[in-house]
This record gives sequence, C-alpha cells and structure tokens, in this order.
Amino acid sequence: MRSPFAYTPRPGPLQEASPGAAVVYLGSLVVVTFLYSNPAVLLAAGIAAVLAGLIAGAREAVRAALWMGLTLAVLIVAVNALVVDRGQTVLLRLGEWPLLGRVDVTAEALAAGAVIGLRAAVAMVAFGVYSACVDPDRVLRSLRPIAGRSALTATLISRLVPVAAADAARLRDAGHLRGPAAAPLGRAALARRLLAGSLDRAVDVAATLELRGYGLNAPRAERARSRSRYDRRFYAVGVTLLVAAIAGLPLGVDDVGFYPTVEISIGGSTLALCVLLVVAGLAPLRRRPIRAASQAAPGVSRA
Repeated sequence: MRSPFAYTPRPGPLQEASPGAAVVYLGSLVVVTFLYSNPAVLLAAGIAAVLAGLIAGAREAVRAALWMGLTLAVLIVAVNALVVDRGQTVLLRLGEWPLLGRVDVTAEALAAGAVIGLRAAVAMVAFGVYSACVDPDRVLRSLRPIAGRSALTATLISRLVPVAAADAARLRDAGHLRGPAAAPLGRAALARRLLAGSLDRAVDVAATLELRGYGLNAPRAERARSRSRYDRRFYAVGVTLLVAAIAGLPLGVDDVGFYPTVEISIGGSTLALCVLLVVAGLAPLRRRPIRAASQAAPGVSRA
C-alpha cells in the first residue's frame, strides 16, 4: 500500500521545477498562513494550496492532508473552547472541571480556535503537496554541496515517513483479518510493532549507506546544475506573494480581533490579497503548445 504523501513522478511544471523554486512557491503559502489571522486570507491560501495540488496531480495527497488537517482543526477548536474562557458571548456553562476549574464555552474562543485550526490545515495541505510533487533525490543533490549530512537526513525522512504510514496501514489491515476469535489488537501493540519495524529498517538503511561509502566524506564530482524553464514562474509567484503579504500588514489587511468580541474587517486590500492568493494557486498549470500557423496564403495550396 502506497502512502498518498509519497513522491510520484508525474509530468507537470511543479514536478519539473527545481526544488528551490517549488519550496519558494509552496513556502510562500505557508508563510502567509502564519503571518495572517484573517479567516478570508487563510481560506484563500487554503484554496490556493488545494488548487496547486489538484493541478499538479496530487489529488490523493490533497485529500489525505485535508482530512488530517480538518480533524486536527476540530481538535484544536475543542481544546481552545475548553481551555480559554475569554470572550463576552457565553454559549455553554459546563461548571467546574478537574484541573481546568470553571469552564465556560464562548463564541470568541470557538472563533479563535477555528482560525488556528484553519491555519494548521492549510499548512498541512501545502506540505502534503510538497511531499507528493517534489523529488527528494533532487533535494538531496541540490543541498549536498551545502550540508551533505543534513540533506541526507532530510531526504531519508521524506522517504521513510510515507513508508512508515504504509506499514501502519498494513499492520492495521492484518489485525482486522485475524478473525473474530483473535484478541483485539490495541493501539499500544500496533505502535510497538511499528516502532520495532522502523528501527529494523533504520539499521538496514544505515548499513547500506555505510557500504556505499557515505561515511567516508570522499570528494564528489560536481554536476552541472540543470534549471527548469518553470523556475522563473514559481520564483516570481512566491516572491510576489511574500511581498504582497508583508506590504498588506501595515495596510490593515490583518485587522482582526477575537477578544473580548470578534472583530473582522474585510476591505479592498484584503480582497485584493485573497484574489492574488487564489490566482497563485493556478501557477502549476501547463501552457498548451501553440500550433504553428499555416504560412500558405488563403486559396493557395501547398506544393
């Protein structure tokens, strides 16, 4: 079973672009989500990340990231509603709780938790698209001259995390197929088996790397860096988003507040940034080749 976040070679601008260009493009969406608390901006950034993933062919990664992100968002909203009792609009009075004291659920705490959860969901979608569309081997080759060991570690993580997720799915399916007479498989036993398998795989990977001479620090021949014709597009879109996001802060685009009451202002500058974000999600589109126009004059047949 293949993880939806595992890299799959596909033809497309995002896959053909250099890792630096893809990181700048997708990273700009993540930066916007952490710079702003305006729900309209966060929603626009999420739409951009989803559009980028769908256009790039990472439909399964987008679906899985959305499911995980929305689940985490619901948990964040629930925790924030129970822990934070600020706000004037009290919806529920749940009385005294152990360790928490008096618990009052307010609309302002729910709104603040929803914004935090939406931020986490958008970031997860962006990272899911990165994991499914950016070749980790190219990342390793690009970072090896700068930090070889760190690049190798990051590449191994990006490779082995989807493998661990697939192992967990296989172990879960195997536990369900043992029959009704078997003892139920708890999460602790599943986690122990997954951890043991991950440690065994880590030892095998370390031995393989040692046999291939990764610990010798031998000089390597420099390869010519090939650039993609899509790099300029993703660099331009990423830099434009970053500049627009930073410039929008003093213009009041993020003029929101949740305590003591919810105050969200959506003006012209906010709408302009939202439109820019949504349009940025179309960057992975591939242009259709333009057919050469016929050079023959009207009414004149070619020889």
